[in-house]
Amino acid sequence: MSAVLVDSNVLLDIMTRDSQWFAWSAAALNAASNRSHLVINPIIYAEVSVRYSKIADLDAALPESMIEREALPYEAAFLAGKAFLAYRSRGGTKFSPLPDFFIGAHAAVSGYQVLTRDVVRYRTYFPTLPLIAPS
Repeated sequence: MSAVLVDSNVLLDIMTRDSQWFAWSAAALNAASNRSHLVINPIIYAEVSVRYSKIADLDAALPESMIEREALPYEAAFLAGKAFLAYRSRGGTKFSPLPDFFIGAHAAVSGYQVLTRDVVRYRTYFPTLPLIAPS
């Protein structure tokens, strides 16, 4: 079975019942779960954690029976660094690698798709990465 790395924006859309994106994100997550296993990594977990005051509440919202948790592979960290160098060479102003670089690199080295509604950085820095995104 294939795997889909679920970006934090999709999870947050569902958790906050975002007025613009809830319907798309919920439907896309459901469809992905029907054909693939879902994965998050510590970067995604950290981004989603801002909505919760207790780790137990976050863990209840992201049960491991629904979404597998994976460590960030070292190969992904290396690739994220290379994406960050490309970003800086294109005039990027941040001084450390962005979360999307780690997420995209994790998916790229693991052969995963990324479920996201924010595609610009993924398409720019990981152009061959398969995305599940709004059209």
